[in-house]
Amino acid sequence: MAGLGVILALLLAFANKKLYVYEDPRIGEVEDLLPKSNCGACGQAGCRDFAEKVVGGDIIPAQCTVSTPQQRQGIADLLGVAAGTMEKKVARLACGGGRHVAFLRARYEGLKTCRAAAVVSGGGKECAWGCLGLADCATACTFDAIAMDAHGLPVVDSEKCSACNDCVEVCPKGLFSLEPVSHRLWVACKNQADGDTAEASCEVACTACGKCVADAPLKLMQLVGQLAVVNYDWNDRATRAPIERCPTGAIVWFETPDHAAKGAAAKKILRNDPLPLHY
Repeated sequence: MAGLGVILALLLAFANKKLYVYEDPRIGEVEDLLPKSNCGACGQAGCRDFAEKVVGGDIIPAQCTVSTPQQRQGIADLLGVAAGTMEKKVARLACGGGRHVAFLRARYEGLKTCRAAAVVSGGGKECAWGCLGLADCATACTFDAIAMDAHGLPVVDSEKCSACNDCVEVCPKGLFSLEPVSHRLWVACKNQADGDTAEASCEVACTACGKCVADAPLKLMQLVGQLAVVNYDWNDRATRAPIERCPTGAIVWFETPDHAAKGAAAKKILRNDPLPLHY
């Protein structure tokens, strides 16, 4: 038995030496400099994966948008590389239909989540594509970057938003997307109904009237089905012009990442009270 033990110990020592995989100690050091949120905003599976990739030179420190500038520079100094730059992305909501401008066809009573409500005839909102306002996105946001306004619409704080993608994944209507802040022209709607039906459901819906497309620089906008769409391949041509004649204000221009302006022709909404049920 003693001899067998010696043989097994020798085999284990040999296997440990032959199968040993070297790990760059800088990986652990980089991981210690990261915020440990494992949010996936960098496009990697987590902070450990990010550390491995940045040490390997596959990505740049600036790709961790959740880190502070000081943390990113610390990683760059440790590795002897440039921190690099990344354009900030923020979560954008493709809906402006709060309770004061969008009709309900039924009142939802049940578990107070958008996902639960969406299962019950789409959630009771007249617009089948509209935000249900039950705050799944705000609950899912671990950075406290989303708050619900007085009309039941989520509002994103661009300073706190890390572009982690949680709100994109949790929204049952697919209304959130992560957009570079340079995407200033924005369609705040996902309507696919015809224009008359859309406007009867929500006062700020895109009705596919085509005025924004006609006023936009060449190739920047087009109508896809019943919805105006921005072609961001031509974003360098973007101006405020497409928003000015939009009658509902569905097409907006982000003057700052937190402030979307409507055009001169947009209907002025003075009402604050919720709209009544549509029977």
